[in-house]
Amino acid sequence: MESLDWKRIRHLMKLGIFAALMVLAGDMLLGWGVHDSNISGLEGYLSAYLNLPDSRIFWSAFLGFLGIPLEALCYFAIYRLIQPYSEKQAHLYRSGIIGVLAFAGCGVHVPCLACVFFYKYMMAASAGTALEASLRFGMYFLLPGMILFLIFWVILQVAHIGAFAKGLTPYPKWCWIFCPTVGMALTMLLKFLPESAVRNAITAAWLSIGNLWMFGGLLAMSSKAAKDQL
Repeated sequence: MESLDWKRIRHLMKLGIFAALMVLAGDMLLGWGVHDSNISGLEGYLSAYLNLPDSRIFWSAFLGFLGIPLEALCYFAIYRLIQPYSEKQAHLYRSGIIGVLAFAGCGVHVPCLACVFFYKYMMAASAGTALEASLRFGMYFLLPGMILFLIFWVILQVAHIGAFAKGLTPYPKWCWIFCPTVGMALTMLLKFLPESAVRNAITAAWLSIGNLWMFGGLLAMSSKAAKDQL
């Protein structure tokens, strides 16, 4: 079995934690607020963004613009764990990385903030047509990137869980739980709590928290995995 460069792998994981914290800050800037309980449907959901300062919209977009591609590049730490054990599984995982790198930041995160900005100012200009115009804006500029991102995100998660669960890494098989999907699911359990600005901010950051869960958990287990490989 090829020897793994654990120093480089741990470095990528630590850098991934830094990137995830950067994106976490951006997501929480966007999500910090409460919805108007007097408005139902999608307009009620979007009501939380109507009083969002432009500065928070900018910094949320900017932090994601920088942090999300950096997170994706740090996924190569996991690729390095898989590659010596299964070229096929590693190739599948790398395909997911490339798709996330291409579409997550500029294809989803930034256009999402653009939609928030558009809706906020459309409501000020023409409340009667704001929702319809914003949905059309999102369909043209957000939906294509979101669809492509989701395809590659599923590929990435399937490859990740499959590799760990099948023992195609130096980690114990149960370490498949250290994947973003599990961290995201645990974060969304907070939705059962009463609504508050803190709850909304944390759940808005569910993807970055999922990445923190993955990088942090695998980094914590890396010493054991390195010993088991010997």
